Amino acid sequence: MITNLGMNERAWTLVDQSVADAPALGINVRTLAGGARILDAGISTPGGLAAGRTLAEICMGGLGHVSFVPVAVGADTWSGVHVWTDHPAASCMASQYAGWIINPEGFFAMGSGPIRAKARVERELFAKLGYAEDATRGVLVLEGRTLPTDEVAEWVAEKAGLAVSEVAFVVAPTASVAGGVQIVARVIETGLHKMDTLGFDVTRVVSAIGTAPIPPIAKNDLRAIGRTNDCILYGGQARFHIDASDDELAALAERLPASTSPDYGTPFREIFKRYDNDFYKIDPLLFSPAEVWLTSATSGRTFHAGRLNGEVLRASLFD
Repeated sequence: MITNLGMNERAWTLVDQSVADAPALGINVRTLAGGARILDAGISTPGGLAAGRTLAEICMGGLGHVSFVPVAVGADTWSGVHVWTDHPAASCMASQYAGWIINPEGFFAMGSGPIRAKARVERELFAKLGYAEDATRGVLVLEGRTLPTDEVAEWVAEKAGLAVSEVAFVVAPTASVAGGVQIVARVIETGLHKMDTLGFDVTRVVSAIGTAPIPPIAKNDLRAIGRTNDCILYGGQARFHIDASDDELAALAERLPASTSPDYGTPFREIFKRYDNDFYKIDPLLFSPAEVWLTSATSGRTFHAGRLNGEVLRASLFD
């Protein structure tokens, strides 16, 4: 079991830096009565690209790196993110993945960030990852428009075994600049999550790197969910360096891209409507990058699958 990558401490340092630079980042900072800190990156404040990049790196426990690059998809070139990490299982699955249901009475959100590796509420996942942190403070990232209260902070702190004053929340809605950046920066994480769903051991992934377009801000959060998903499903590219044989990677590559799902092929908003706006009715194997490359750390061979789909992406982002 790996226990000492220090993602909570790394993320806490990023939070401290964000607080010190809050006016330039366009974020609001408040401290609850119990001592928990809240960084609002897009609800009552504009936020921005810099806030989104920092938010994405906090999500990855300080072990992921994000920059802005142009991304060509078909005839269009979009502004996009470039994400990489040398610790994919820890930074993506043990931190960035929104796997913790935050549901004290009267509140609901999906939680990301390194505090998950301290709370380890998702027992089955963390048992597979073999990862834990004995942190003394922790950072939780929430996607939404409702800021946590003292009661929510106390609930999170108790689950994580921390003092309330040693918990920091970072919040941004989907339909915001920062929220859009941090969501499309999950392009690597979606590939790893699909590997896990397919039964592949993600701890064998040595390093990962990817790109995805940044969507224009949508008029509401529901439409923004569609655009951000489409940027990965139809515009996301990811490369994984994996400790696995050629036969394993050839078989995995065939099943990994988003295009292998029967739900693939139309903008996400249409897929959502098809299932009566029930997210959990959608094929879970849809959620993956459009195009992947898997390189064997053993043989050096690379296996490629999937393709970018500029037509569907344009339909989504220019709707």
